[in-house]
Order: sequence, then C-alpha cells, then structure tokens
Amino acid sequence: MSQFAELAYHVTPMGALSLRRRRMLSLDMDVLEVKLGEDFLMSSLFTAGERALAHLAIEAAPAGELDVLVGGLGLGYTAAAALDHARVRDLVVVEVLAEVIAWHQQGLVDLGPRLSGDSRCRLEQGDFFAMARNGEPPAPQRFHVVAVDIDHSTEAWLNAAHGDLYTEAGLRKLKPWLHPGGVFALWSDAAPDAAFLSRLGCVFSRVEATIVPFENPLRDAAESCTIYRAWAD
Repeated sequence: MSQFAELAYHVTPMGALSLRRRRMLSLDMDVLEVKLGEDFLMSSLFTAGERALAHLAIEAAPAGELDVLVGGLGLGYTAAAALDHARVRDLVVVEVLAEVIAWHQQGLVDLGPRLSGDSRCRLEQGDFFAMARNGEPPAPQRFHVVAVDIDHSTEAWLNAAHGDLYTEAGLRKLKPWLHPGGVFALWSDAAPDAAFLSRLGCVFSRVEATIVPFENPLRDAAESCTIYRAWAD
C-alpha cells in the first residue's frame, strides 16, 4: 500500500506533468515520482541506471578536466553523479521542460539544492533533440562527455520527433559535439539493441553496451537497464 501527495502539476505541450511524493508503506520510505501523461518517467526508488550513466561515461572519458553535457534533468540523479567526479569542470544539463528546472531551483526535489548550489552546474531549458538535429550544441560547443537519459529506450520515444537521433544520420550530427576521444553515452530501459549498436558502430570508433543490474524491492526481483557508450575518434 502507499499514500501520495502531488507536489506540482503543470499542463505542458508534451502533456500533463506531475511531481508526486509517495509514501511506500511496505518499504517505510518516501519516493519521488515524475509522470508525464500516462507515462511514469522516473522514480527515486530506481536510480542505479541514471547514476551509472554518468559514472560509466566519465570513467571512460579522456584524462584531465572535463566538460560534460547531460541531456535530460528529471530528478537530477545523472547530473548529481557527474558532479561527484572532481575532474568535471563544467556541467550543462539540457531539459526541455522549464517546469522541471523550476522544481530544482525551488527545492521541490531532493537534489535541487545540490545542483543549484554547485557553481560547475548550469541548468539550461531547451530541446536536446532539436539541438542535435540542427547541429546547435549549447556552449561550450564541444564536450568530453555527452550523456542522454530522456527516452525509455532506443525504440520507445517520448516524442516521435526524437527518432532522428537514433539513426545513423542523427548520430553523425551529434558526433562533432565531442572532443576527440570523447564519449557519447545513452541510458535505455530495454535490453541491448543490436541494430542500434550497429548504427553506433558506423559512426563511432568503438562502441559497447553495458547491462546495469539493480534490485526492484517492490517485486523482490532483480532487473536491469542498458548503458550504451560510443567513443569519438
């Protein structure tokens, strides 16, 4: 059983957006949830994949200080994990929904003060997919890491317009955003997609898919997600 309180509700061009704090009685804990229309976008109960996205990408990046771009803010777990790395010099988080950025700035979500209080971190409202499609990255224009956690998977998109990114042509437009040796990383809730890996391999010098296991306490079962990494030459 559970009880929940709605912390914020907005009507957006993408649908009804809500932030809820749910009391999970069976687990004796509070959980933050984000819902867009009928889609559950994120829960603070499941953050292993979001954190692994940042850690795996940054650990594979070139030596030295890093400029990092995160596509998708959500509850902030990927961004916060990136800031855990001292060599991250600059972090730009691109989020399409201004309301989500406001949650962080207003302290409605747990990690809001952490992100807002770190001088290395900048939250920027914008459509990551449109930026990629138009070849218009945010400043500083080139990055050592581009990590994306927006769609459910390489085939399950929140918006049909996102599909361009997952094509070979779309990946080629994104590649110039990276410094030589830089890493493009992508979170997916699905098992590794062989067709997408093949398209990545046509664009980047090296690619791999890492399965990240995590426990689902609601089902008392092990589950997993996938982190894709691709290295620019």
